[in-house]
Amino acid sequence: MPDIGLGKGRIIMYTIQTLNKISAVGIKRFDPACYTITDAAENPDAIMVRSAAMHDMEFGSNLLAIARAGAGTNNIPVDRCAEAGICVFNTPGANANAVKELVLTGLLLSSRKIPQAIAWAQSLEHEEGIGKLVEKGKSQFAGPELKGKTLGIIGLGAIGALVANAAIALGMQVVGTDPFLSVGAALRLNPAVKIAKDADGVYAAADYLTIHVPFNNDTKGMINAETISKMKDGVRVLNYARGELVNDDDMLAALASGKVTCYCTDFPNAKTCHAEGVVATPHLGASTPESEENCASMAAEELISYLETGNIRNSVNLPNAEMQAVGNKVCILHQNVPAMISTVTAVAGNAGVNIENMVNASRKSYAYTMLDIPETVTEEMLDQIRAIDGVIRVRLIAK
Repeated sequence: MPDIGLGKGRIIMYTIQTLNKISAVGIKRFDPACYTITDAAENPDAIMVRSAAMHDMEFGSNLLAIARAGAGTNNIPVDRCAEAGICVFNTPGANANAVKELVLTGLLLSSRKIPQAIAWAQSLEHEEGIGKLVEKGKSQFAGPELKGKTLGIIGLGAIGALVANAAIALGMQVVGTDPFLSVGAALRLNPAVKIAKDADGVYAAADYLTIHVPFNNDTKGMINAETISKMKDGVRVLNYARGELVNDDDMLAALASGKVTCYCTDFPNAKTCHAEGVVATPHLGASTPESEENCASMAAEELISYLETGNIRNSVNLPNAEMQAVGNKVCILHQNVPAMISTVTAVAGNAGVNIENMVNASRKSYAYTMLDIPETVTEEMLDQIRAIDGVIRVRLIAK
């Protein structure tokens, strides 16, 4: 499909490929008069994905965007996509409540030895006098209450903030840290949540520690022998963010020594799935019908907005930018380099068109410029912009 979109009232067909089963609630967001949804497409205009691995995929020339129905994008080659002018979206906050509830479950599982207690109770099936055996054996599963204990939180974004507020409601003390804490996120926090200046302050205070940060080069293995040594003896650690955030060997050593009492993870592997002191669940964080519907709906809306209006919201690899255009909208993805704007506007001036409005946003090496032009935009003008050194992709959203 050419890099031309038609505005409201004019029909253009887009092909959306789904790589996983996507909630029907999200699929219904697409107008069937404008979108074809399929799990088999040679050169789709956009892709919706949940967990399918995409790093080895070859992308067609039509591909404009990929929407991940979830928060993490480790299964998507986001850097390669940026180089090709493919916008990658995620759905921050759409599954936050589901993960929050699982974290609260993890707090209780880690405290009260509930998995072990259930397994022991089931083992009594063929015993006589089960009632007496229960009363005699229950003490081995005793554990502390949450009330009055301190929950440390690394990462106070959409999920971390919900966990913090819920823990306060349970009577816990909460201390958290987040170097990227936004004003909006801070305002959503219960005033009783204490903010530490760095992670070390959280490690030292926490009876329970939960991590809610993305996985990247800076956070890989952030919970390791060194950071564990800064924690209280007997701390309980919860990881419902990404498995790679925790060094498994160091965690198992800490469990064996008693430094860590329990490790709850939603990302079991060969080392942790049956290890003593580990409570492993099979990546259940977002496995609720509500979460899947929320993520699919949000991903669909992001794709629809980008394809039909050029607006970018919740991109993980390109700048976020929005503009309401009166006329034709020229959308330009380009390198974030000097003189790009003046060069683009000079092309528009030479073409004899007026720029009614303009938005420019940047993100590290990349930038996105949108021009609102009331006159007809010719293919010759678009080709001249495409020919500018550093321009990656040009689209016209015709009025």
